[in-house]
Amino acid sequence: MLVGKELLDKARSLSNRPEDEIARGCGYVGPSGRVLRKSFYKALVEAKGYKLRSTNRPGSRSSRGRQAEFRTRVHGNGNLLIGHAYTKKLGLEPGQEFRIEIRRDSGAIWLVPLAEKT
Repeated sequence: MLVGKELLDKARSLSNRPEDEIARGCGYVGPSGRVLRKSFYKALVEAKGYKLRSTNRPGSRSSRGRQAEFRTRVHGNGNLLIGHAYTKKLGLEPGQEFRIEIRRDSGAIWLVPLAEKT
């Protein structure tokens, strides 16, 4: 992610593009490919010489960003989502396959890795 003069120069060079393209061109993209608009705009303002004060109290939940809580719920369509934070923590890679085992006695769902094909 560009900052300071480099950010301003790159943003100027892309100024005829849509805002999301400018942010992407300056490196403000999250791991999932989502444009990090708030971070981009904040960096632009700071590059212009303004210091922004955080409106969040230090240590408050909203000042830490999104946090993995190790909780989920069944969605209205019946799906159960395991998010990126959890798969990353386990070191899982896209394309890995699992067998789902249901433990009725404990109500647990186990994901058992399938042997990789070589």
